[in-house]
Amino acid sequence: MNRYTPTSNNVFNRYDGKRVFRTTRYPKIPFYYDDIYIIATETDYLDSMAQKYYKDPSLWWILAQANGIKGTLKAPTGKQMRVPQRVDLIVTNFTKANAV
Repeated sequence: MNRYTPTSNNVFNRYDGKRVFRTTRYPKIPFYYDDIYIIATETDYLDSMAQKYYKDPSLWWILAQANGIKGTLKAPTGKQMRVPQRVDLIVTNFTKANAV
């Protein structure tokens, strides 16, 4: 999942013929007993954290959604951050929410 390349299912032609993107819907991420908690450092970015914990930097949005971070990939320095561990369930919910 490349965040800069549109996929065929998120672009469509509107009633007036204009090509537009669908809104991406992110699922709410419930708390689970196996979530990991860390303190973000000055050098932490969501994509590098996703690579470290999930082995996939494109899953940065899970960390953003779980921690209420919007508009930046920079993790807030000194903030306790939740790292959800049930990635398969979260991605399945994301796929269902954005199915066409």
